[in-house]
Amino acid sequence: MRSPHDFIRTNLDLIPAPSVPEIQLFRAHPRSGLSRLLGEDGATPYWAYGWAGGTVLARYLLDHPEVAAGRTVLDLGTGSGIVAIAAMKAGAASAMAVDIDANAIAAATLNAEANGVEITTIEADLLDGPAPEADLILVSDLFYDKATAERLTAFLLRCDADILVGDPGRAYLPHPYLTAIAEYDVPDFGVGHSGKSSAVYRFFK
Repeated sequence: MRSPHDFIRTNLDLIPAPSVPEIQLFRAHPRSGLSRLLGEDGATPYWAYGWAGGTVLARYLLDHPEVAAGRTVLDLGTGSGIVAIAAMKAGAASAMAVDIDANAIAAATLNAEANGVEITTIEADLLDGPAPEADLILVSDLFYDKATAERLTAFLLRCDADILVGDPGRAYLPHPYLTAIAEYDVPDFGVGHSGKSSAVYRFFK
């Protein structure tokens, strides 16, 4: 069976990310045939599409490079790797990109290479473990269901790092712990430009 890296290189298009044209990403198109990579029980390929939370957070980091410059960064639920890549382009000392999907890890690695930056990737679920060593934790598009949101919020409350969240306003955002610091009109997968801004939030305790 062809490796995920080979499949992505061959069947996805490397194109500038909408609203973040400084970054190129491998993106699925109607002829990509992702089912051949995923199989019958494969994880949903969130990494192959553009989501508003990652887009808005990447845009913010590139517009405000001082946020990440010189810092060690952890990108939770990295997906395509767009946020980790933006952090490195902003001058981060290092970026660790974490996801539970092996195909996302492959995509993030290839996308980082295509953009001339180096990231560390880890296939793991960190949410029930100890707080990681990082100066800055970046979270995008992960508050998509109640159970995940509760686990993620508990994890972030254990962390000592600065934390930024990118999200288009999903129902399970932990609003008592968030304050919005920037808004952008960016597209979301399946919606496009809805006219509703997505936000970058600072997570505080």
